[in-house]
Order: sequence, then structure tokens, then C-alpha cells
Amino acid sequence: MNQCLRITFVSKNNTEILCEFVQKHAQKYGLEGMIQALENVHVKIIACGSRDSVEKFLDTLHKSALEKRLEDIEVEPFLKDRDYRGVFRCIE
Repeated sequence: MNQCLRITFVSKNNTEILCEFVQKHAQKYGLEGMIQALENVHVKIIACGSRDSVEKFLDTLHKSALEKRLEDIEVEPFLKDRDYRGVFRCIE
């Protein structure tokens, strides 16, 4: 069964480094979606894929939160509103 999540947080880390980290793990788990810096420090991730893969991806984010300086992580279900064409993109 597929699942989509919207994950938002505050990042005190370099956006490029964070984007590479997120894309690497999204590809590892076969997810599609996007990461986008909204303001100076606010980041939004849309992650879609199999339930197990999305959960593993979320676990990776939580485990890396301290190292990657992620704060105020919020996770909510998300209805897929577009076709990500099987790719995980970094939108600047």
C-alpha cells in the first residue's frame, strides 16, 4: 500500500547538504516527491512510496535530526496532488 507524507521542519544546516542527504535516502528507499526550502530555515518534504519505505525514510530523518540540526519536525498525511514521475527532486 502506498503512502504520502508532508514533513516540515526548521533546519539550521546548509540547504545544499540537507538536499543531498534527503535525496540520497529517498532514492535508497525508492521514494518519489520533493524537498523545498520555504523560507530561510523552513523546509518541506513530500515523500511518496510504499508504506514501509516511507516509514524507513522517516526513521532516518528522526535518527539524523540532531546531527543535521533539524528542529520542530512535523509529519502529516498528504494526498498526492501531482505526478512526481518516480523522481525525488530538490526545489530551490
